[in-house]
Amino acid sequence: MQLEVNEINKVFSPIKEELESGLDEKRDLRDQLNAKVRAYLDNRNEVNRQVKELISEVRSQKDIRDVANTKVKELKLDRAEKSNELKLIRTELRGILSKLEESGDSASRRSGPSPSKIKAKMDALERKYERGGFTGASEKGFFREMKRLGQELKEAKASNKDGGKLSDLKSAVRSAERAQEEAHNRVEKAVVAAQEAHDLMVELSEEVDRLRELANSAHSGLTKSKKEADSIHNSYIVSLRCIHSIQDIVKAMEARTNEGQSEEKTEVSDLMSKLMSGDTLSTEELMSLQRN
Repeated sequence: MQLEVNEINKVFSPIKEELESGLDEKRDLRDQLNAKVRAYLDNRNEVNRQVKELISEVRSQKDIRDVANTKVKELKLDRAEKSNELKLIRTELRGILSKLEESGDSASRRSGPSPSKIKAKMDALERKYERGGFTGASEKGFFREMKRLGQELKEAKASNKDGGKLSDLKSAVRSAERAQEEAHNRVEKAVVAAQEAHDLMVELSEEVDRLRELANSAHSGLTKSKKEADSIHNSYIVSLRCIHSIQDIVKAMEARTNEGQSEEKTEVSDLMSKLMSGDTLSTEELMSLQRN
C-alpha cells in the first residue's frame, strides 16, 4: 500500500508543481485583464454620457434653427411686400415724370406765375370790365385776354398739382426704399442666425458620430478583454481544482495506508497476546505473525 502512495506521489507531484507554478501568472494576467475591462467600461460609459448630452444639444439647436427658418420665411414675405410697395410708388412716379415731360419743360412752368396770381389778374380784369372799362375793340381784347389767362390758370393748376404730387411721390419712394432696406437687413440677420444654428447642429452631429465610434471601440475592447479575462479565470479555477483533486487523492491514499497499518499492528498485538497466554496458533496465524 505504501508503494502505491509513493507511486501516486511520483506521478502527481510534477503535475501539481507545474499547476502551482502557473497559478500566480494566471491570477496576475486575469487581474490585469479585469482592470482593462474596468477601464474600457468607464471610458464607454463616459463617452455615452457625452453622446447623450450632445444629442440633447443637437435637438436644441435644431429647434433654434427651425424657429429661425420660420422667422426668415415671415421676414421674406414682409420684404416682398415692402419691395412691391416700392415698385408701385416708383411706377406712379415714372408716370408723373412722363406726363410732365409730355406737357413741356416742367421747370419753366414752375418759374411762371402761380395760379393765385393769375386768378388775381383775371379778377382785376373782370372788375374793370364790369365798370365799363372795355368798350368796342378793347372789349374783344378783354375776352381774348381772359381766355388766355383761363388757359394759363388751368395749366398752372395742373402743373402745380403734378409738382406737389411729384414731391410727395419722391418722399414716398425714399421712405419705401428705407423700409425695403430695413426689411432686407432683417431677413439677412435671420438667415445668418438660422445658418449658424444649422452649422452648429451639423458640427455637433458629427461630434456625436465620432464619439459613438469611440464608444463602440471601447465596447469592443471591453467585450474582448472580458472574454480573455473569463478564459484566464476559468483556466485558473481549473488549475486550482486539479491541485485540490491531486491533494485529495494523495490524502485519501495516505489515509487508507495508515488505516491498513493500524489494522496490522492490532492483529500482531492480538496474536502475541494469544501466544503468551499459552493458546495454540494456527498455521495461518503463525505465517501472519512471521510476516509482521
